[in-house]
Amino acid sequence: MPFFKIIKRLMQFQNKKSTGTLTSVGKLLIKLFLAVLLLFIFVVFIDKVNLPYPNKIIKKVIPNENLKIVK
Repeated sequence: MPFFKIIKRLMQFQNKKSTGTLTSVGKLLIKLFLAVLLLFIFVVFIDKVNLPYPNKIIKKVIPNENLKIVK
């Protein structure tokens, strides 16, 4: 085949006639599943971290004379 015929054949538009196996709904479901899975993994890792918390209950009494009644 001459060089120009090969170039012409390569440069022509070729329509793909086969459709993908996944539809747009399937792709959306896969993305949604991955997002939920990522969120679940994030929550599990946060739960494993030991965050400090106070040992005694903090309770502050506010006397009535410091309160203002707003109408």
